[in-house]
Order: sequence, then C-alpha cells, then structure tokens
Amino acid sequence: MAAFSINSDSHSSDAAYNSSLPDYAEIVVVRHGETAWNANGKIQGHLDIELNEAGREQAVAVGDRLSRESKVCVIYTSDLQRAFETAQIIASKCGGLEVIKDSDLRERHLGDLQGHVFNDIAKTNLTAYKAFVSKNEDQEIPGGGESFVQLYDRCTSALLRIGLKHKGERVVVVTHGGFIRALHRWASPNGRSAGKVLNTSVNVFHLYGEDKCTLKVWGDVSHLSKTGFLQSGFGGDRTSG
Repeated sequence: MAAFSINSDSHSSDAAYNSSLPDYAEIVVVRHGETAWNANGKIQGHLDIELNEAGREQAVAVGDRLSRESKVCVIYTSDLQRAFETAQIIASKCGGLEVIKDSDLRERHLGDLQGHVFNDIAKTNLTAYKAFVSKNEDQEIPGGGESFVQLYDRCTSALLRIGLKHKGERVVVVTHGGFIRALHRWASPNGRSAGKVLNTSVNVFHLYGEDKCTLKVWGDVSHLSKTGFLQSGFGGDRTSG
C-alpha cells in the first residue's frame, strides 16, 4: 500500500509544505461489519439493520489495523446504522476521529427485494428478481430500486466529491458491498471480476482528479485472522444479493 502521513506541526512555508504532499487523495474504503441479515442471506438494501456481535468484533479488528497505519484525517460513512456503527468503532480506535454521515454512501436500493431471503426471491417475486439479475444495467428494480447505472453514478460522484476535498490526505469511507463493487468497476474498467466483497474488507483507491482513480489494495481482510468472516460475502449487489 502506498502510505503517507501529514505533519500538521511543520514549520516550513506553506508552499514548501504543499509541494511535498501527494497529488492524490488516498481513500480507504471499508465495508461495514457483519449483520444477522448477512449471515441469514437476507437482502438489506436501504433497510436499517444493526451489526451483530461478529460484526462488532470485525469493526474493532479493522479499527486496530487502521490505527497502526498512516494517519487518517476523517471518516465518512453511510448513514445506515451497520455502516455508522462500524465507522464509530474505527474512529474510537484511531484516536476519536470525526465521523461524517453521508446518505450518498448507502447501499444500492433494492426495491421490492429488500427484507426477503435471497434464495427465495426467484419464487416469491419473479419480476423483481429478473430485474435484479438483468444484464441491462439501466434496469431499475420494482419498488423504488436503483439500476446499476444509477448506483454507479451515485457511488463515483460521492467518492469524487470526497476525494477532491481531501487531496493530499488519507480518509476512510465506510460503506456497503454493492457500493464498493461499483467503485471497483470505476477503477478497473478492463472487466476484471471484483470477486467477493467481505465484511470490513479494506480497499484502497488513489483519486487524482475527475478522470483518474486507481485501485491500490483490494479485498484485504488480513486483520480478520482471529475474528473470522462470513465466507459468502453476502451483501447488496448483483453477485451476492
């Protein structure tokens, strides 16, 4: 991982100080910890589900990890409680960082599928299921659900807004599986599969400006060697639900 730190106590001139900063924002994107609905294969979307005990342990583990890495200046988080609670735990482990809620960091809205067990939806709501698995990326999900294009535009716009505000700094964004998968598409447009997005996985992006976002670290869960993680990576995206 490309790492750097900001020394706010420097006595050098502003010009000299600024010239030493990286010309990108380092954005550490973390998926929220596990919930009971993740474990039970139940679709969450915008429904507001709290962490389970395994998820809280995962949040502590990723917070401990980030506290030992380069300095983070602020944490942005989805306003859904499974992400917000994860962010609060990370903030406490990193010396009491500011946590900023941002509804644009929410999971994909999955419409009529929300609240249902993924393995049952092909039988219980065939219309919404077909929309969910459709290869048409403009296909919205009945019940107010987002298309993939709508999700992609929201996710990339949110990350760009945060990145442009924090050029030369390291920030943490706590969000959701479907959101992170959309960011992978943005930073890896060559079609390479994102694979599973596991709970509290660490994914590092360098954002240089409006036209350049690079992926530096993907899906790192080395901090979960003791707590373990849900192998399915179940969450709100087209691959895992």
